[in-house]
Amino acid sequence: MRTYFLLCCLVFFLNGCGIIDYYFLAPPEDTAQELYENARGQMQDKEYAAAIDSLTKLNDRYPFSPYSVQARLMLGDAYSLDNQYIEAVDVYEEFLSMHPRHESIDYVLFQIGVNKFKAHRSIDLPQDGLAEAIESFKRIVDGYPQSSYRGEALVYIGKCRKLIAEHELYVADFYFKSQSYKAAWIRYRYIVETFPELSEIVQLAESKAKVAYFYAQEEDNDTRRHPSKLKSFFNWL
Repeated sequence: MRTYFLLCCLVFFLNGCGIIDYYFLAPPEDTAQELYENARGQMQDKEYAAAIDSLTKLNDRYPFSPYSVQARLMLGDAYSLDNQYIEAVDVYEEFLSMHPRHESIDYVLFQIGVNKFKAHRSIDLPQDGLAEAIESFKRIVDGYPQSSYRGEALVYIGKCRKLIAEHELYVADFYFKSQSYKAAWIRYRYIVETFPELSEIVQLAESKAKVAYFYAQEEDNDTRRHPSKLKSFFNWL
């Protein structure tokens, strides 16, 4: 009887340890392979936020695992597909610096350019991102002539240059409306000289440049004929 009682206590104790483990001990972490497979499935299901979480955990916990390189590339894709373009660029550029000789560098350069292009928001904002996108696309065109992304890179270069030209036209028009005719004329001429392939924009800039130049000359001649106007301007300052 006593032996039976001790045996029951032992069984209860072992079960109790299991209960304690279940409620009080942290569950084991997913392995690198499990996180990677989870992310692949989440990407296929278009659950990009979940994939980002899985891939971030993989990179943080297992930075030297056999899955880490591909996981970083997939993380950039997940951010891009989730329309988080700036975050995608950061991940791709980090990949580029860490693995400059990787076989997918042309793809990485293409994605950097595409995401910087997509991050463009407004004609009245600085266009630095578009200029950087062009540089990324040019690296493909010049450095990877056999790349399957070369043709698309050339198309995107054209799109970026058109947006930049439209921005320059917007700025020139602003100067014109502000009666800063000389500044407007300089900007219009810059468009004509810099974007010769954009015929419609160039023709528009040329016609506006003539008008701006005329008003600039009139303004200059008027000041010369009436120096008192110049004097009153400085007195106002």
